[in-house]
Amino acid sequence: MNDNSTVQKNDNKNALLDFIKVYLRGASQVMFQNNIWTGILFICGIVWGAFEEGQGHVAWGAMVALFVSTITGYLLKLPKEDGDAGLWGFNGILVGCGFMTFLGNTYLSWLCMIFCAAMTTWVRTGFNNIMAPWKVNSLTFPFVFSTWLFLLSARVMDGMPPTYMASPHLPGTISTNIEIEFGDLIFYWLKGISQVFLINSWVTGIFFLVALFISNKWAAIWAAIASALSLFIIIVMKGPGSDIANGLYGFSAVLTGIALGMTFYEVNIKTAIWCVIGILACVFVQAAMNVFLEPLGLPTLTGPFCITTWLFLLPLFKFNVEKKNNTDHSNWHKS
Repeated sequence: MNDNSTVQKNDNKNALLDFIKVYLRGASQVMFQNNIWTGILFICGIVWGAFEEGQGHVAWGAMVALFVSTITGYLLKLPKEDGDAGLWGFNGILVGCGFMTFLGNTYLSWLCMIFCAAMTTWVRTGFNNIMAPWKVNSLTFPFVFSTWLFLLSARVMDGMPPTYMASPHLPGTISTNIEIEFGDLIFYWLKGISQVFLINSWVTGIFFLVALFISNKWAAIWAAIASALSLFIIIVMKGPGSDIANGLYGFSAVLTGIALGMTFYEVNIKTAIWCVIGILACVFVQAAMNVFLEPLGLPTLTGPFCITTWLFLLPLFKFNVEKKNNTDHSNWHKS
């Protein structure tokens, strides 16, 4: 009986450790990584940035939503290999950041966030099934689509007030007035990376770059290049000053750079050129979606990244070294 008790305790301990690994990989997979240390540093970066801005509930929301979406994968008995790679959780953690960033901090907002986080786990499976014939996957679109639904609902549901959402309005004149010094550019560049998780903190950007480098140096390199290139383009094109200062043209470009530069294609000169073109395109997709969604008062979230990456994967260009199967979301990471 003692032997059985010991075995059961060991099994419970192993199950808990396995869950923690799945949980942390869920955070890391937002930027296509399968690494628990990357996940830890991502969460640390979120906590730092959220509390730095006096919005600690954003960090708590991210961690709770990541837990919920991960648990949902277990409850639905989805493919174990997806869970082991952290693919149940990455949309959920973004839901947590999004809800707590844009909605009022009410108990009903939290309940809706929990439901939305769980929803992304099965929505991802459904979207992947639909997209499989085109040899692409849903990326972070389950988070984008599901969160859009709830943010729109918030306009008529006072229980989750749209406290921090922009007021719906027709596109008008933009303010490009911004004085930029070299030191400012470094902060804007780092914020472009931190905004992947809707965090406006240059320190968080450093956390994320280190986290990426630990997992894959090319992921860190392409994140850095994408944020810098998108910042350069939006400044040259005289985009909105506040968006430039807050890194809001960087986050989708960063995800696009990592996706095209090292995730779905091997690293070489041909894919590098293709990736740079994709990053440039993402800046204009971001601007277009900003204008398109202004009458609804909706944020683009990572929608520009999804659209741009699909546009650059759908042609199915081989470049002689295309990865063997980019239909499978588990191929986001390298073993």
